[in-house]
Amino acid sequence: MAHSAWEHSVHCTTGADHMTTSEFRMYGRQVVDWIADYYNHIEERSVHARVRPNEIRDGLPEEIPQQGVSFESLMADIDCLVLPGITHWQHPRFFGYFPANASFPSILGELLSAGLGVQGMSWITSPVATDLERLMLDWLAQLLDLPQSFRSDEPGGGVIQDSASSAVLVALVAGLNRASGGTASRHGVGNSNYTVYASKEAHSSVEKAVQIAGVGGQNLRLVPTSSGTLAMRSDLLEAAIRSDIAAGMAPALVVGTVGTTSTTAVDPIREIGQICKETGVWLHVDAAYAGVAACCPEFRWLNEGVDLADSYCTNPHKWFLTNFDCDAFWVADRRDMINALSVMPEYLKNMATESGEVTDYRDWQIPLGRRFRALKLWFTLSWYGAQGLQAHIRHHVALAQEFASWVGSDNRFEVVSAHPLSLVCFRACGDDAVNERLYRRLNETGRIFVSHTIVDGRFVIRMAIGGTLTERRHVREAWELIKDCFGK
Repeated sequence: MAHSAWEHSVHCTTGADHMTTSEFRMYGRQVVDWIADYYNHIEERSVHARVRPNEIRDGLPEEIPQQGVSFESLMADIDCLVLPGITHWQHPRFFGYFPANASFPSILGELLSAGLGVQGMSWITSPVATDLERLMLDWLAQLLDLPQSFRSDEPGGGVIQDSASSAVLVALVAGLNRASGGTASRHGVGNSNYTVYASKEAHSSVEKAVQIAGVGGQNLRLVPTSSGTLAMRSDLLEAAIRSDIAAGMAPALVVGTVGTTSTTAVDPIREIGQICKETGVWLHVDAAYAGVAACCPEFRWLNEGVDLADSYCTNPHKWFLTNFDCDAFWVADRRDMINALSVMPEYLKNMATESGEVTDYRDWQIPLGRRFRALKLWFTLSWYGAQGLQAHIRHHVALAQEFASWVGSDNRFEVVSAHPLSLVCFRACGDDAVNERLYRRLNETGRIFVSHTIVDGRFVIRMAIGGTLTERRHVREAWELIKDCFGK
């Protein structure tokens, strides 16, 4: 049998001492065992890091070692230096932010992707990276019951972005291209008269996209929300768009949110979509957290109006057992996006691209390079199947509803907003000082991790349930701790 070029240690002319395949096998098994042990004992750890600023930095050498260190030494540093600085997002009592689900099938898919070392910028650079990604986005669109126009054999199609932040930036670039008749991509936005609209509850990535694209924060219109629902007021959106048009402005993008970060508010997408259709404005729907819940038929109401969207995104890396990073982004018609983002230097030209028969995903994103993310998504969707993923979502929704019932039945606390999915916003009865003190006490215990937001001017605690390992007992333990800390 022929031996790999790395079967024996190779000393290059540069003096590099590569890890051999034999060493890789040995150390790789050690790493897998370490990860398995980490998960087996994760409940024993404080949920969030307990280190001082710069403490970890001060524990590491000031300069690169002149000679390589042993793998055993590196793993020792993982235990002594890295772990103390980890906030354990996979901890079953991590309730601070929307989850960042990891699962073993996804981790193994990520490992294979790293081992293959694919740079899938164009179809020709690794055809399977593109073809598998197209298929996975079609699988996901079907599972979530998204519009037919989002499928790869239709005018639109799907792509994996790194995050919903990149998705909204791509949507803005496409919207600018449409609003300008194609001139924005060639001549820039200049002294911009383009405007962007989003709810006051929309994610901060909208504001960042406006800054990056050069539209300018002064041209971002944050539309007020309805009292109680915290959803965008579609009547005020329409008034703002028509006022801007009358003033000579060019509306380029509206961002509607399905499941806001603060409270899981859902904007009236159908009403917003009708306004965008009448005024010719690009509608992007950000369903980063909530969108995957539509895999369950009883949550398909989340898709109401999405058929009017020009683009849509949701994050499998939040609540769908696919480790970060993996944002699923679809467009109803890919032409404006590709026209805005396509650049063709000589060194990227090839016969496959020129044939027009392939998809080059480099034209669907901001950077040129792209990782083989479809592999981990394929592993995850295949391992769990539709029924397994539905069970995962339903489990957390049920836990959230039970937690909300506990809060609602205790006259010392109140549920603050609607909780249709797995986020519950609550507060103790009393002023903000009482709630801020409770919030600090909870996190100081290290036994749970929660976050906060402001709703109607009041300090509110967010209980985001959704961890891969989270069970009912963890939620119950959190509730008992909340009551105990409030009583102190």
